[in-house]
Amino acid sequence: MTVPSFARRLADHIQHLLGGGPFPQPGGWTHMGAVICDVSFQPRCNYEATLRPRLLRLQTTWPDAKTVHGFQSRLATEDLAVAMKFNHAQKVATAHAITDLLAANGVDTRDDLHTWLDQQANRAALRTVKGVGPKSIDYIGNLVGRSQIAVDVHLRTFAADAGVPDLPYEQLRAVYEEAAALLGHDRGGLEHAVWRSKSGAA
Repeated sequence: MTVPSFARRLADHIQHLLGGGPFPQPGGWTHMGAVICDVSFQPRCNYEATLRPRLLRLQTTWPDAKTVHGFQSRLATEDLAVAMKFNHAQKVATAHAITDLLAANGVDTRDDLHTWLDQQANRAALRTVKGVGPKSIDYIGNLVGRSQIAVDVHLRTFAADAGVPDLPYEQLRAVYEEAAALLGHDRGGLEHAVWRSKSGAA
């Protein structure tokens, strides 16, 4: 079968289980410390119960970390694991590395990152950070207001339930993008609706 035929199968499954929408796009964050910590800490984490409350608290306790440089200044003098109450050395290291990369490239605000991600070379640069894969690139885009499909385990399970095989990341993302187009839905909104339905966040 082809991407369009898989997309039709997925679109039918979406319509059957989730209805006709509309599916609003999640708002993401305007606080860059929260954006960076979200993408760094979320893999294999219960988002609603574990991560989201910590991100909300970080915005309150580190208001000056709203920009990348403000966050970088905090990281220079304080322990992120303590601030996030999340003791995971690799995830903390990923957050530090993303921060340093963005700062070195003049990315300071949500709008800066939104624009910076337009360039494939910049997305490739982010991929050089340990812990950042193709899903993380699409996910961080959604956190700053882009509308992308970030394929995680929940979206893979949903697609499998629809009869779509276990495709490589880029191909399965294309199937979701085509399904969104067939149904006339915003990509990010559709992705979030599927994620909520499978993650138990609904």
